[in-house]
Amino acid sequence: MAPLVMGVLNVTPDSFSDAGCFLDREAAIAHGLAMARAGADVVDVGGESTRPGAEPVDEAEERHRVLPVVEALAPHVRVSIDTGKAAVAEAAVAAGATLVNDVTASLHPVAADTGAGWVAMHMQGEPRTMQRDPRYDDVVGEVRGFLVERAEAAAEAGVGEVWIDPGIGFGKTKEHNLSLLRRLSSLVETGHPVVVGTSRKSFLGILAGGAPVTDRLEGSLATAVHAVSQGARMVRVHDVGPTVQAIRLTAAGSPTGVSR
Repeated sequence: MAPLVMGVLNVTPDSFSDAGCFLDREAAIAHGLAMARAGADVVDVGGESTRPGAEPVDEAEERHRVLPVVEALAPHVRVSIDTGKAAVAEAAVAAGATLVNDVTASLHPVAADTGAGWVAMHMQGEPRTMQRDPRYDDVVGEVRGFLVERAEAAAEAGVGEVWIDPGIGFGKTKEHNLSLLRRLSSLVETGHPVVVGTSRKSFLGILAGGAPVTDRLEGSLATAVHAVSQGARMVRVHDVGPTVQAIRLTAAGSPTGVSR
């Protein structure tokens, strides 16, 4: 299977990368359709920021933000719902989403009940506190063990499509993120398809000498290509067009024949 590109669509006022740009419903729908035209296989709609330090959003407000966007996009592109709330996930699937992108790794019962796919992501702590002092004895082993347990629980519950995501930047230091990227094969070898999201994240800015969030395209592309070359089946990105092109160009020169 060719690697997939998931486009990020934050319908929020406070996301770290595009805060407020797509809070307007029509702007969000237009951006989602543009990402689909640019080659996104999935558009990931989220109504609650999970950036470090983010405050929770009321369930009713989150539903108000995401459901009309999901409903409008679903006839044109596969839609995932980026949420940690069961009620929001259920409503989004009813509105047309077919994948639950779950930062809490706890919503597999929703996927089982609705027939949706499910992405289990690893996060140490919760968004308000996750970056204060993340610690691991063995970040790769601990993340792998957690995700395998979650994936097996989902399969036993009847979820037919289960993805795992190491949660780059979610309760991890720069060194933790780099360790996970270097040893991504450890997750790929579990047999569960792997999603990787590095796009525009702060560790890329650190590695680039303090580059602001608006100047992290090169790092985002480099890590997306690396993830795919290591066996990731999907990358979650803000810059869909350049990522699709980078993956195609990489595949053209790859002896493995990876292609879109």
